[in-house]
Amino acid sequence: MVAEAAKRSFDDLVAEAESVSVDGWDFSWLDGRATEERPSWGYSRLMAGRMARAHAALDVQTGGGEVLAGVPRLPAVTVATESWPPNIARAAARLRPRGVAVVADDDEPRLPFRDGVFDLVTSRHPVTTWWEEVARVLRPGGTYFSQQVGPRSVVELTEFFLGPQPRDSARDPELTRAAAESAGLEVLDLRPERLLTVFHDVGAVIYFLRKVIWIVPGFSAGRYRAELRELHDRIQDEGPFVAYATRFLIEARRPLPA
Repeated sequence: MVAEAAKRSFDDLVAEAESVSVDGWDFSWLDGRATEERPSWGYSRLMAGRMARAHAALDVQTGGGEVLAGVPRLPAVTVATESWPPNIARAAARLRPRGVAVVADDDEPRLPFRDGVFDLVTSRHPVTTWWEEVARVLRPGGTYFSQQVGPRSVVELTEFFLGPQPRDSARDPELTRAAAESAGLEVLDLRPERLLTVFHDVGAVIYFLRKVIWIVPGFSAGRYRAELRELHDRIQDEGPFVAYATRFLIEARRPLPA
């Protein structure tokens, strides 16, 4: 696939990447065209282990339900929330046959659940974590388990299109720890990693930016055609475009009453 893409014209790569659907949270279209190292901890495996021990679980911002659908043994009560209509439909198709209730939610406070109803809340790559709400819906002793996007993730790609970006502290793991603790939770685990990400052709970049819309806000192939042409020529001359994704794992518990 890499060799085939390298031989194709710029216009052909752009047209293909613009036409493919970016619904859901499945990145298999990029197989052979882009790679990203996986975090060492194995989020899906660890999440599955926690789900197997839970009685009532909530997966927040489930996307198309891809990660939750891969859990072999779900709790008797399992609920997923999602806000984007195409993803809601995909999640429902995947998860409802397994008894999961899929709830359309706007991903803002207040979560549409009573206090203290879940002993596990999970979320992979949430846009925002509403810590007060997480703490509210957890039972005493219940845990929140999440893999999150870290600071300046794939910033090399952002800066190629938008120029130098401020070195702000958004998504800093230690600020996340402080926010969890401020909501009354006890942080049990916090692990950051920096992961090699490689794009082998400009079509892979277009697909990625159409799907992960916060990397270059307002991106379209038409708007950034000149930059994409420059990137295509660079890949042809110098080889794949290299960036680094950042991720962190966090687990926090609602303390038991003293």
